Amino acid sequence: MSNLSTPTPQQIAEHGLSDEEYESLCEQLGREPNLNELGICSVMWSEHCSYKSSRIHLAKFPTTGKRVICGPGENAGIIDVGDGDAVVFKMESHNHPSFIEPYQGAATGVGGIMRDVFTMGARPIALLNALRFGEPDNPKTRSLVAGVVAGIGGYGNCVGVPTVGGEMNFDPGYNGNILVNAMCVGLARADSIFYSAAKGVGNTILYVGARTGRDGIHGATMASAEFDDDTEEKRPRVQVGDPFTEKRLIEACLELMATGNIIAIQDMGAAGLTSSSIEMADKGGVGIEIDLDMVPQREDNMTAYEMMLSESQERMLIILKPGTETQSRQIFTKWELDVDVIGRTTDTGRLVLNHKGETVCNLPIAPLSDLAPKYDRPWKKQEPAPELNAEDLPQRDPVDALCRLMVCPDMASKRWVWEQYDRHVMNDTVADSASSCDGAIVRIHGTDKAVAISSDCTPRYVQADAYRGGKQAVAESWRNLIASGAKPIAITNCLNFGNPEKPEIMGQFVQAVEGMAKACDKLSFPVVSGNVSLYNETNGKAIPPTPTVGGVGIVKSLDHVIGFGGAEIGDLLYLVGETSGWLGSSLYAREIEGLSGHMPPPVKLSVEQNNGKFVKKAIQQSLVRAVHDLSDGGLACAAADMALASDVGMVLETHDEMPNHAWLFGEDQARYLLAVPSHKLNQLQRLAYKQHVPFVFAGEVVGDDIKIGAARIKVADLRKKWEGWLVEYMEKIHGNAGE
Repeated sequence: MSNLSTPTPQQIAEHGLSDEEYESLCEQLGREPNLNELGICSVMWSEHCSYKSSRIHLAKFPTTGKRVICGPGENAGIIDVGDGDAVVFKMESHNHPSFIEPYQGAATGVGGIMRDVFTMGARPIALLNALRFGEPDNPKTRSLVAGVVAGIGGYGNCVGVPTVGGEMNFDPGYNGNILVNAMCVGLARADSIFYSAAKGVGNTILYVGARTGRDGIHGATMASAEFDDDTEEKRPRVQVGDPFTEKRLIEACLELMATGNIIAIQDMGAAGLTSSSIEMADKGGVGIEIDLDMVPQREDNMTAYEMMLSESQERMLIILKPGTETQSRQIFTKWELDVDVIGRTTDTGRLVLNHKGETVCNLPIAPLSDLAPKYDRPWKKQEPAPELNAEDLPQRDPVDALCRLMVCPDMASKRWVWEQYDRHVMNDTVADSASSCDGAIVRIHGTDKAVAISSDCTPRYVQADAYRGGKQAVAESWRNLIASGAKPIAITNCLNFGNPEKPEIMGQFVQAVEGMAKACDKLSFPVVSGNVSLYNETNGKAIPPTPTVGGVGIVKSLDHVIGFGGAEIGDLLYLVGETSGWLGSSLYAREIEGLSGHMPPPVKLSVEQNNGKFVKKAIQQSLVRAVHDLSDGGLACAAADMALASDVGMVLETHDEMPNHAWLFGEDQARYLLAVPSHKLNQLQRLAYKQHVPFVFAGEVVGDDIKIGAARIKVADLRKKWEGWLVEYMEKIHGNAGE
């Protein structure tokens, strides 16, 4: 059948459109589409491109602020960090491709998020990632970890952008659908930002970068559907990345930007040439006409359908100012990149594609963008989770419990991962995964300022109570930036959920967004960019809801950068914040007692704000030697982190008024552990009293053991266990060829 023919019912179904959606499309077009047009409409109306299930709820996020230059709607968000500098950042998912082909899926996720940033005129300066894998005993987990980590390192290292931080968790809920969320941060001049609106009629459309192949066709559609037992058959849809081409593309685009020749620029991400051309035309209020014969192709006999739906990597679309074509082409030729004029902007408001002497597509822009489906899907509120009473749990050896927590897959050292990443290329990394800091810190080149970055989510909280879990994800990101010495400015996010057509899954999404929005509003921490990844299910089983938050803050002076690795013998340990011993949905409950699904800790945003303000002042006044946010594992695990990072011993206080497992391992929010030089204590106590902040003695830094009551363990012995788990686990991959 010709691609100019009317599609069959089977073809319509294969393109992911429901009967109602296809009927609506035909009404808007005034006719049935041909197969080329169906392919274009299907990707633009896919969940991945249209956000049809989430748009009405994303509007709940606060998106403006004194420092916000550009909020959601462009390729990335932008904040003003002073002195004419702007920070550009975004987080996106590459979940489905990474499960099917872990190396290329993760690598192209890194490449794609960098293009989102440098297309705005920013030089990428940092990468982060948030990785969620299935349980360690699952037959696929080891090879998925190996492939994803190698793909992230292989791409980022070759491009020459440091991978400075992230997180990695294991849970049975990700056995059939891992999550790979990639974040990029870039630096631009605030007066040299580039946008994607293709304004003006008769302007040249320039295709630059790599040639178009058949890889990645239907990638956006695949990302908008559940997995099943035939998932492996989708391997050919995964894109193939080339970091060396990406590096040349970055340099060529930045060089072109300096000429002033650009009206608009857009990377070819999901849905490739289709989405980039349609989004640019829609934002600019113009039409676009493309001659597909002029598209650089790396494979023979490519059809119009294949060229428009290909997701080949390292490609950009640029709208040029009249008369600048020759100079612009010369720049890309110098960088040994393919470059061709493939079309013009028009006044028709339509996408017109010509191929081999025929018009193979003639579609109005509006139905593909503004008039795409938008659903208010039914959703079901979660039943309240039961509360867990710490008094009902047995007393256990606290040091034995601490060791078990520190060596569990979520808490064990991830040195095996970050040693594969180049963390210091560009020579501006101040703190990274190896630096014992709650956030990564990257200097703004040539200044005393720095950008602080964090990535956070606690999926077990969100699963038990999505509203509280959503609030907590934002609050923890904010807290991590505070604990690094930064002023939190804004967030990006990556909202990973299951099938939104199921009311209970849609309920998780809605409540998580509302919790996040509440926290963002109260903490003055707006959302400036993000991504929604739905249909993360395999054979009907959804992932744990995972709204990952990427926070960005500014450090005004490198003197204010602090971590949790600076504690010294003789320092006093003080706990900031109220402790009730909350163990619901805690790591202790899961790992030690085998319990899950209880109500997670409440998040009191005014308390977060007040305690964070106190800690920030303490850092700026040089009253503390080390600071650590309390999260997984509570006080005891935060102290163990500090002991390991500082290579010192600690004695921790027990508690008379609550069970020690609640005091030591409870996960109450809005708390920090401080290592305080004794001669600074009085000044710090006065500050805490003035700001009405709970400030409680928790122990002291002494010796080379961690001691709790009568139980103790050498820090060196704990380190051996803590650093050994992941290394030993990954070494087994070579002896399990069947995995």
